[in-house]
Amino acid sequence: MPADTEIVLTRLVHAPRAQVWRAWTEREHLERWYGPDGFTITTSAFDFREGGAWVFVMHGPDGRDYPNKIVFTQIREPELLAHDHGDDGKGEIEFQATITFTEQDGGTLVTLRNVFPTAALLKRVVEENGAIEGGKQTLAKLAAYAESL
Repeated sequence: MPADTEIVLTRLVHAPRAQVWRAWTEREHLERWYGPDGFTITTSAFDFREGGAWVFVMHGPDGRDYPNKIVFTQIREPELLAHDHGDDGKGEIEFQATITFTEQDGGTLVTLRNVFPTAALLKRVVEENGAIEGGKQTLAKLAAYAESL
């Protein structure tokens, strides 16, 4: 990892950038692929604009629910999306995410950068929640979904 407070993951998606962007930014697409293997999504609110929020629950394969709230902080279609990610709408930010979409080799290079406020929090989500593997699985699901559109 480039720093002790961030996770950076990349994935080359064999689909046009506009298609990958839509898969990541439209509710009906997100709900079909977002999250690690075995997880499903239930959305309660989706307002895709700077300052808008996506409020959803990730349902784990073990039956556990994980409340999430994303507040969109920067949108530059089709190249960059940034958001604050909280765990349950309490107003606490767990991490800040920046996703870039770069045209490359006839496809789209997706770079996901999650920055945590402390090294201790990053360590906890990696060890307890499998954040790195979960991020890799999420990007793999994005690729499979976007390539099938």
